Amino acid sequence: MTETAEGKEPITARKRKVPGAAKTREIVLDILLEVLEKNSFVHDILGEALAKYQYLEKADRAFITRLSEGTVERRLTVDAVLESCLKGKIEKQRPVIRTILRMSVYQLLWMDRVPDRAVCDEAVKLAKSRGFGGLSGLVNGVLRNVARKKEEISFADWSLQYSMPQEILDMWRKEYSDEIVEGILQAFLMDTPITVRCNQSRMPIEKIKKSLQEQGVKVSLSPLFDQVLLLSGYDYLDRLEAFREGWIQVQDVASALVAEVADPQPGDQVLDICGAPGGKGLHMADKLRDTGLVTVRDLTEEKVQRIWENIARTGFSNIRGEVWDAREFDECWEEQADIVIADLPCSGLGVIGKKPDIKYRMTKERIHSLAELQKQILTVASRYVKPGGKLIYSTCTISQLENEAQREWFLEHFPFVSGTLKLPEKTVIKEETVKLGYVQLLPGRYSCDGFFIAVFQKEKNK
Repeated sequence: MTETAEGKEPITARKRKVPGAAKTREIVLDILLEVLEKNSFVHDILGEALAKYQYLEKADRAFITRLSEGTVERRLTVDAVLESCLKGKIEKQRPVIRTILRMSVYQLLWMDRVPDRAVCDEAVKLAKSRGFGGLSGLVNGVLRNVARKKEEISFADWSLQYSMPQEILDMWRKEYSDEIVEGILQAFLMDTPITVRCNQSRMPIEKIKKSLQEQGVKVSLSPLFDQVLLLSGYDYLDRLEAFREGWIQVQDVASALVAEVADPQPGDQVLDICGAPGGKGLHMADKLRDTGLVTVRDLTEEKVQRIWENIARTGFSNIRGEVWDAREFDECWEEQADIVIADLPCSGLGVIGKKPDIKYRMTKERIHSLAELQKQILTVASRYVKPGGKLIYSTCTISQLENEAQREWFLEHFPFVSGTLKLPEKTVIKEETVKLGYVQLLPGRYSCDGFFIAVFQKEKNK
């Protein structure tokens, strides 16, 4: 709850009504109060706000998106800048005031759409409109000070320069060279186009590209996998013919490599144990060309509903969604699967570029806890694979405890050997570990999420 001149009111983007043309900064303030003060996920709250204000012009929605995500993404850097101008810690300020300051500093340092004077003036108006007129002088003074010295602002410390918690940095610097780590940090702060995988049994890729281009979308092929397209310049995804007709599926190129690596054969029985919203399962169904059966499971009805929505949109008949806890053994599937896809819960450090608040939530203790959960699920999943079948283990993280160490543990404890990791013929991926049946993809080295894939082949009964 935040105090105003009229009393107390919820800091929620869902309840506050913005009159008229819906001033963008009012919307951003409500989004950030939910995220920064109530620990909500930025992609959830931002998605709700954009749905509510979908009538806004494309430029205004883009402004809301960038300012909301950017303020969260650069929070450590923004706070360091503010604390150099404030007498004390930013956390001592009232929630509304510190949020106004944070979003305004982000505009001053990383956005050039609005002049500095206007940023300061709008911040003052915002403070007054929320009942904090008495603090508008502080807001004005701090922001004008930042504006005056912004060309001098720099940080040698990587944690502040790239807004990355020190604990995560320390872990990465133990596992990778400084050159690789800095490449990862820089990649996370870059704008990236949306990536979609083409369902080629539904429509040839050239016709998909033509349809997108006719609707004004800029299209290019991913250098990692030529069945994945990079899209930019569109407005709403669901207004694109290719999406509505089920010809494309939103999926990062690294994730799209999982089904390619799995290499399903006609008639295969596939079990995807943690599969919502269904991207990998749909890819397997596409590759099976209406043969076999892909069963995609996840923990809750809500998640499985998203799987069914994607199945309905794409029209595949050889795939189904089911609610199941991957930690619980299902005897009906014992040694029944030709392929098991185990894209397991992880720290998510590989997708920080898309979900920036992940980095502020993750701790060393949490990573260890997730690694134990992965072991528990892998123990169950190993029993579903037929002798001679495959288990594909993947995560969207950059953590050796969850990736390379997990692979070594699995091979030591279960009757599996390293399988063949088959990458697309036309790919720029060149990693020595591919020969050993696994690959760690790193942002900065490749244009994709941080992602790990390992192939395990179950030994045949003797």
